[in-house]
Amino acid sequence: MAHKPKSAAETKALDLGLALARIAESESRPASIGVDSLRRASPRLTSLAIGQMVRKQRDMVKATLAERGLVLVEYADQGPGRGMEFTIEDAA
Repeated sequence: MAHKPKSAAETKALDLGLALARIAESESRPASIGVDSLRRASPRLTSLAIGQMVRKQRDMVKATLAERGLVLVEYADQGPGRGMEFTIEDAA
């Protein structure tokens, strides 16, 4: 079977999942991760891109976290200018 290249959205979803995993692994869990932390970890991830990846590519973000033994417990988006927050825990 031929290898299908990842789309830009899939690549950004992978970047988001990996950034969440790296931050969560460096903190105690449950880890509460805000958009500012994500932007420092991966400057390519804009606030708009982060929101889109969670809405459109959530399964890929969750799969990336699962590969690292983590799970997305909660995602809160308070709206433009107010920020987003992710809660990550160890997978059961």
